[in-house]
Amino acid sequence: MMKKLTANLMVDSVNSTVEFYKNHLGFELVMTVPDSSQFDWAMMKSGNVEIMFQAMASLGNDLPDMKGSKVGGTFLLYVDVEDIKTFRSSLKSGVSIIKDLQRTFYGTEEFTIRDINGYYLTFASGGQ
Repeated sequence: MMKKLTANLMVDSVNSTVEFYKNHLGFELVMTVPDSSQFDWAMMKSGNVEIMFQAMASLGNDLPDMKGSKVGGTFLLYVDVEDIKTFRSSLKSGVSIIKDLQRTFYGTEEFTIRDINGYYLTFASGGQ
């Protein structure tokens, strides 16, 4: 039986990604490998949402089949937040909003951003 899903996203720079998620989206750094300097891997958390980030070279070494894969692109994370309007207004400059806050036909309010690696995150609130 499956218990949990945590995305491990391949990124160009783990350090830059950590700074983006910390400074722009309010995530906290949980763990890194190595402990300091240039990170190969990091885990970040905001509430119950956890995301891991791994450098392209490191992931290619762990899973050789991924060598040469493109960073970012067609992967979208859908994140449920408590207060979408407050969260939206808390975003700092430097966040690429792809689709701004709107109510959907299925009853949520949501907006979508693109992170510095080209991954998409839709933040949503309301609905069932």
